[in-house]
Amino acid sequence: RMCLSQVVWSLLLAVLLGGALTQVGCLDFNFSTFKNEDMGELTLRNSAIRDKKAIQVTPDLAQDSMKNHAGRVFYKKPFRLWSKRKNITASFITTIGLRITPSPSPGGEGMAFILAADDTLPENSEGQWLGIVNASNNGSPQAKIVAVEFDTRKSYQEDMDDNHVGLDVNSIYSIKQVSLTDYGINLTRNDKVTIMVRIQYDGKEMNVSANTGETEYVPVMSLNLVLSSHLPEKVFVGISASTGNETQLHCVRSWEFHGSKIADEEMLWVWITVPAVLIVFSMIVFYLYWQRRHRVQPEDAYPRIEDQIQGSSMAPQKLKLKELRKATRNFNPKNKLGKGGFGTVYKGFLANKEVAVKRVSKDSSQGKQEFIAEVTTIGSLHHKNLVRLIGWCYERRELLLVYEFMPNCSLDKFIYGNEELGMEEPTLGRERRHTIIYGVAQALDYLHNGCEKRVLHRDIKASNIMLDSEFNAKLGDFGLARTLQQSENTHHTTKVIAGTPGYMAPETFLTGRATVETDVYAFGVLVLEVVSGRKPGNQNEQSDNNNNIVHWLWDLHRQERILDAIDSRLTEEFDEEGMLSMLVLALACCHPNPHQRPSMRTVLQVLTGEVPPPLVPTERPAFVWPAMPPSFKEDAENFSSGSQLSPFTELTGR
Repeated sequence: RMCLSQVVWSLLLAVLLGGALTQVGCLDFNFSTFKNEDMGELTLRNSAIRDKKAIQVTPDLAQDSMKNHAGRVFYKKPFRLWSKRKNITASFITTIGLRITPSPSPGGEGMAFILAADDTLPENSEGQWLGIVNASNNGSPQAKIVAVEFDTRKSYQEDMDDNHVGLDVNSIYSIKQVSLTDYGINLTRNDKVTIMVRIQYDGKEMNVSANTGETEYVPVMSLNLVLSSHLPEKVFVGISASTGNETQLHCVRSWEFHGSKIADEEMLWVWITVPAVLIVFSMIVFYLYWQRRHRVQPEDAYPRIEDQIQGSSMAPQKLKLKELRKATRNFNPKNKLGKGGFGTVYKGFLANKEVAVKRVSKDSSQGKQEFIAEVTTIGSLHHKNLVRLIGWCYERRELLLVYEFMPNCSLDKFIYGNEELGMEEPTLGRERRHTIIYGVAQALDYLHNGCEKRVLHRDIKASNIMLDSEFNAKLGDFGLARTLQQSENTHHTTKVIAGTPGYMAPETFLTGRATVETDVYAFGVLVLEVVSGRKPGNQNEQSDNNNNIVHWLWDLHRQERILDAIDSRLTEEFDEEGMLSMLVLALACCHPNPHQRPSMRTVLQVLTGEVPPPLVPTERPAFVWPAMPPSFKEDAENFSSGSQLSPFTELTGR
């Protein structure tokens, strides 16, 4: 959004110099789902948005009525692909979530991503033509269309099989095609799998990659291609599909497009008239008067914040607000990945790489402290199981953190599904759950024992465990983390009890202290959560055992039914001895006496099978404070001589 000063000075410069006006032809959008209000941004040709927040490219009708249809979906705004005068070709990247369901099996014909000269649907382009061309313009330069087809039927002798990707230029006959079967990808495997396809063009080469949501993106096709030789300067981007005598449903679940800018400059000499001069002069006078009346002295909401960051750690890269606004499309709600007590996280593209941008909430009472803690703590840490902090920004009272992008988001989404959308994510298998738990344990062992200065995370929970494309776990959100200046220090004292109910060790509420043992306790709760698929529940000692995951598991252990805690969705065969070991380890981590909890080094040895899990009593021990032996000598003295402990304070939930 242009501010008033930019408008005034742009007009003045245009008038005085004769006005070189610039129009920019970039294209940038992101539909994580589709809603009826998105209709204003899309052109649907024989297509419709369905209740399931997706687009059916071909009509979803009764089976016989589905035959021989073609459909197209376009973004309404055209994309400037190249400039003849400047001899420049734009680059772009688009990611599409496709779900193709045969009806019945086998079905046909398939779908395609298209770049077209116009946004019409060719007549008679159903069946074998995939909505791309028809019999009259197939192979003709006048077709002016380039497509990346995802073909599900061998309609021609030239088609290699019924599960391939092909690159089409003004023709349905691909100039190159690759079988997806060779990559373990089946376009029509079933109606619950979304195939994610990514198409990138750098101005010279077209690259296509795909994944099934279970693996990382796999490059499947690459080909040098000069698009300016086949397409006009401005094109429409879209998706097409068709059915023939064999039918299928063509569903677009998500669609994202990011194209580079090409300036289209035309020197338009403006004839100056007296009224025009007066209007511009009046605007300048008004602006100067307005600026003087409303001038606000700069005020730093968080003074010396840069000194604290750069003086306290090996600070990561400092970024500018302007480039982060551009990366997130000005923090567009469609780019929103999630929201917590600390702020909102947005997906963005920075230097053509996917990133996650955390925008600290201005309503957060702990905003500044958590921001500084996160930068100064994680900025100097380097471990494969920690989310990497790329950069930070403090400008115009905006506090922003930039992380590596984690395609599978947070662990809780896979344990509980996406409740907001009423969707369930694929169930994590036993091996994958074990790998995730082991990864978190490695991260915590590094924080406790592998750093120059010991780090206490203080907020271990499923929503702070991020998953990369291969479902490797990475610990994130260091807003509550604290560094112990000397590695021999055992604890950090805070005036405000911080953490997340359900994960907090019982002694935290009395001492107000964070220790390696309180981190271990939270890790134990996390293990129970991952293995059982249950939420942690209420922390209150008087609460119903069924509402507290630790009490619930200890009760099962007492009844010798501990394996009943395993998530019922794990229908696969699993190693009972290994699962038993992991559950007992979790109970040991959640022991009420912090001195009875294992170290993270011991936890790793148990998870790798080097040592058996620690012995735990059949009955859940009662919480007694001070613990014996005393955890902190001064606490025991304070407790026995008239408590000097800090009074209870507000509980900071995360």
